[in-house]
Amino acid sequence: MAGLDLTLWIPVLATLILAVGTLAFAYWQLRQNQRLHSATTLLDLRERFYSPRFLQARKELSAWLLQGERAIEPDNWEVGVFFQLLGSLTREGVLDRRIVRSAFGTWVTSYYTYCTEPVNLLQRWRTESSDPLIFADFEWLARAIIADERRLAPDPQFDASLREEARYVLESESRIVLPPHP
Repeated sequence: MAGLDLTLWIPVLATLILAVGTLAFAYWQLRQNQRLHSATTLLDLRERFYSPRFLQARKELSAWLLQGERAIEPDNWEVGVFFQLLGSLTREGVLDRRIVRSAFGTWVTSYYTYCTEPVNLLQRWRTESSDPLIFADFEWLARAIIADERRLAPDPQFDASLREEARYVLESESRIVLPPHP
């Protein structure tokens, strides 16, 4: 009877081990595909970020944000929409937050800083339109990046450094030299 039990259980255990191994490999493969997709998407977004049309939008918005007395708002908010998309994809786990921070963090936090200081434009637009979701994922991403940076590199002067860096970035953005049209 003991021989019968052993001959019955060995194939059952082998099948179970094979099934668990197959599931583990499938999960690993799925994770690798997700990471590859995230990297590919991020590279595509970087390409868009440096396109001539987008460079122009960055130049115009940064110049407007730097104005002390801001004139009429620009019509082109492609930069904000781009950061909103980036925030949505990151929040949903399509993009890895650490890689997004590395690739776009400086720009996200710089534009966010000037969209919220000295006047919080995001809050104003939400109030004016009665839409609490305007640029919500952009704001979520900026706050997440700022929190990560605060945690990773504690600095008592963090807020002042953030504003100083934001000014430097936007001043650089406002002086972007556009490539000649072919």
